[in-house]
Amino acid sequence: MDFSEEQIERYSRHIILSEVGVEGQEKLLNSKILIIGTGGLGAPAAMYLAAAGIGTIGLVDGDVVDLSNLQRQIIHQTKDVGKPKVQSGKETINELNPDVNVITYNELVNSGNILDIIKDRDYDFIIDGTDNFPAKFLINDACVLSKKPFSHGGIIRFQGQLTTYIPDNGTPCYRCIFQSPPPAGVVPTCREAGVLGVMGGIIGSLQATEALKYILKIGSTLAGYLLTYNAMTMEFRKIRVSKNKNCGICGEHPTIKKLIDYEQAACDLKTAN
Repeated sequence: MDFSEEQIERYSRHIILSEVGVEGQEKLLNSKILIIGTGGLGAPAAMYLAAAGIGTIGLVDGDVVDLSNLQRQIIHQTKDVGKPKVQSGKETINELNPDVNVITYNELVNSGNILDIIKDRDYDFIIDGTDNFPAKFLINDACVLSKKPFSHGGIIRFQGQLTTYIPDNGTPCYRCIFQSPPPAGVVPTCREAGVLGVMGGIIGSLQATEALKYILKIGSTLAGYLLTYNAMTMEFRKIRVSKNKNCGICGEHPTIKKLIDYEQAACDLKTAN
């Protein structure tokens, strides 16, 4: 593709990187990334991916902007309170980078629509920016069935975690690590336990980094690892995780043949042993 002078200037800091260059920036502009959830994680991920020049970004969220969101969901502003989150997100992205084609899905994902949403634009990479276990397991299972790579992220209080799943390379999926959602009410929600606002920025930005590296085919992703972060001690921990041969969705003899809608409590984070 021929870059305009404005694009050359906009992406100049990418283009001078030998790992990116003109060819890499062209890959980004031709790529399609789906972000499910435009909250604490999805907001910063969307902003950085848009700034990087991802050509098509899909935003999925059925919620509206609430004043309590603004403590961490940086894609929304005070004037957006009451507005659908996907509309607010699209407007912000368009103001940031007009190169980006934003596709909005003003709905919550469920077993009946998620596969159609993923297939809608044949997205190259999925980002799980949701805040509850049922959605995370649903996204995992849909991506495994669709053979789509995705980044899982979760935050609560002063802690965060993320991992990446890449199909057909033998790396574990989210269900390999956590198996199934905890019973409702066992793990406190962010509404009950709180969350430091910047946690979304830290983990969401790392999710965007994983997506960019995957598209550019550079470096190594977190496939096969769970990365945890403790803001109180400023410590990251990279834990190697193995594929579970008994995993219900990607194991040797999978038992999950169709997507499941679990009951949910919002904004949970389950920690690994």
